[in-house]
Amino acid sequence: MRSSSRVLPLGVLAALLLSQVCSGIKWLSISHAPASLHINQTQHCKLLPGLVSSQAQLCRSNLELMQTIVTAAREVKKTCQKTFADMRWNCSSIDIPAGTQKYRPDLDRGTRESAFVYALSAATISHTIARACTSGDLRLCSCGPIPAEIPEPGYRWGGCADNLHYGLIMGSKFSDAPMKMKRPGSHANKLMHLHNSEVGRQALKEALVMKCKCHGVSGSCSIRTCWRGLQDLREIAMDLKIKYLSATKVVHRPTGTRKQLVPKDIDIRPVRENELVYLQSSPDFCAKNDKQGSIGTQDRQCNKTSLGSDSCDLMCCGRGYNPYTEKLVERCHCKYHWCCYVTCKKCERIVERYVCK
Repeated sequence: MRSSSRVLPLGVLAALLLSQVCSGIKWLSISHAPASLHINQTQHCKLLPGLVSSQAQLCRSNLELMQTIVTAAREVKKTCQKTFADMRWNCSSIDIPAGTQKYRPDLDRGTRESAFVYALSAATISHTIARACTSGDLRLCSCGPIPAEIPEPGYRWGGCADNLHYGLIMGSKFSDAPMKMKRPGSHANKLMHLHNSEVGRQALKEALVMKCKCHGVSGSCSIRTCWRGLQDLREIAMDLKIKYLSATKVVHRPTGTRKQLVPKDIDIRPVRENELVYLQSSPDFCAKNDKQGSIGTQDRQCNKTSLGSDSCDLMCCGRGYNPYTEKLVERCHCKYHWCCYVTCKKCERIVERYVCK
């Protein structure tokens, strides 16, 4: 019996290669897992979409950790969309429907936008795991270590520090797994995604700050108990947004005995460890363009009085805008009653909104 081989059409082959390039963040689709799903059996790992084989193996050997990772995936989407709500690109493409094979081209290619999403994803998964250690949601870890340095007079180490070390180890092991697999795909894209993921984790390390609680008679704060705690994720996301706005375009070219990413217009220096990098330029996201992954800004809400990126002039790309009115019902004339409740009336007011043409 002769074995037969089937040659795939060029378009299908290209699509397969692209889907493998973007698989590094395909794990974010586990956010579609039912809220009622409690991952406590190995067969539950099969119900989580978007995992590559090494991530599925990690799931089976760390069932308790996976509930935290699902939470992280949901947090990535929510944080990204909130961070870019005032921009033309508003991270809407990160939320692909369950069962969809790949992301839109704005995240499928090596764009500035994909650079941000990879960095935020890496930071978020480690942030969520570190916090879960502190809150006692994970039995595999506990509070972070007490710093070696001696605190200043009036301060003492105590409390429960966020376990960033454990968060970084387990977070990177999971989120970097797709880029470290030996499979077809662009080596340049893999290098870019690994670099930007590390930038996200570096931003997380810089967000570990000293937090303190006062002790003393009548609130005198004669002594402070302190620990190392992570800043809120929204602050880390804003830091990464600044890096997104100043990201460096790179090319993949030989340097010495191997190919590396180097700045396209500044060949004299290597890529910095704390800067986001991208390979492909992005569209202006003004008009709908499926090939480039732009959904456009038509019908997006804008701010008539703003001078920033959410202004009607910038958001609507000069096309103009349409006004409409909206009735808001709010609590008002609130009174405190002893003891101990508050009563309020309901007030209505009309506000004017604007959407892009």
